[in-house]
Amino acid sequence: MAFFKKLKSKLFKSSSKIDEGLEAIVEEGGAVDTPETVEELPVDQVMDTPDIAVEELPEAVDDEPAPLPADVPAEVPAAPEPAPMRETIQPAVSELDTTPEPAKPEAPKPGLMGRLMGRSTAAPVVRRVLDDEMLEQLEELLISTDMGVDTALRVTANMAEGRFGKRLSVEEIKRLLAAEVARIMDPIAKPLPLYAKTPQVVLVVGVNGSGKTTTIGKLASQFKAAGKNVVIAAGDTFRAAAVEQLQVWGERAGVPVLTAAQGSDPASLAFDAMGQAERDGADLLLIDTAGRLQNRGDLMEELAKIVRVIRKKDPSAPHNTLLVLDATTGQNALNQVKVFQEISDVSGLVMTKLDGTAKGGVLVALADKFGLPIHAIGVGEQIDDLQPFDPQEFADALMGLDPQ
Repeated sequence: MAFFKKLKSKLFKSSSKIDEGLEAIVEEGGAVDTPETVEELPVDQVMDTPDIAVEELPEAVDDEPAPLPADVPAEVPAAPEPAPMRETIQPAVSELDTTPEPAKPEAPKPGLMGRLMGRSTAAPVVRRVLDDEMLEQLEELLISTDMGVDTALRVTANMAEGRFGKRLSVEEIKRLLAAEVARIMDPIAKPLPLYAKTPQVVLVVGVNGSGKTTTIGKLASQFKAAGKNVVIAAGDTFRAAAVEQLQVWGERAGVPVLTAAQGSDPASLAFDAMGQAERDGADLLLIDTAGRLQNRGDLMEELAKIVRVIRKKDPSAPHNTLLVLDATTGQNALNQVKVFQEISDVSGLVMTKLDGTAKGGVLVALADKFGLPIHAIGVGEQIDDLQPFDPQEFADALMGLDPQ
């Protein structure tokens, strides 16, 4: 639940965009609709004691008091007046003012169930009929969050099935959209698989600035905390800052970091790291790679070389190839997956920087188009800001909902 709260707050840009869009869509063609309440019973069946009408009271007595008995002194005061039957009835009937008072406006009474459960009647809400025009507006709204045309059409079509022509509120639409998003993403929400083969080689790839190095550091710390023997290979031999960052994570987690001279061949480092991890009896070898744009043929060929060299050492390696994606890139993430999958046989995804974008819908498009497992999502720099992917939590956070 703690991570969901953080995820929801970090996805605020995406959820607020959807929320504002839905409010505008429903208000444009909607109307105020008072929700149906439980049918109320007559008042005399609900109240503990019925109201007492004035005409039911005894008739007023004479103004002249009755004579006192002879044995009671005249100076003895009269007996006190009887206590009122109810607080709303005056002490003496003769003092009642028979002039009718002007009617006072009363607040609407809650329904029977509301009174029994201490709840008031729900406030009126705006609802709009789900028609073709509204569906088109919903599709455009989802596309604006980088969900993609095909995915947006599929989500809205499934949402409308059996509900076309019905009146829906913003909250109801959010719930329906969240259910469809979760349904699409549920099959691909899988943790990073662990195999009996050791060392299990995990190759981490992605474009510049996607968060590969930070992701490797967090994964290493989490696996180490889970009792795994982990080794990191700093394969980004062109960027000294990346090596230093991994060394900091390694020291923090107690994980060795294998490095090479700056500018050396990253494929050679990967080969040597596999031998060292095997000698150390490591369970996992996490290999960092330099960031590369998917449209740079020379850099992509270098990545292909790393894969070929690794397979010379172990034909089944790499056992996992994680593509780290930056959520702020939006639809460009689709192109990255396509190219990296062709070069390095991507086996799973990690989505980072969901905290800095209004394009959170791209993750739904990725799941819908490629069906690759999403192992984890990141929403910050702390180690616990990288967590296993939960489709329902993500869908609720994307729509700005609280879990039911």
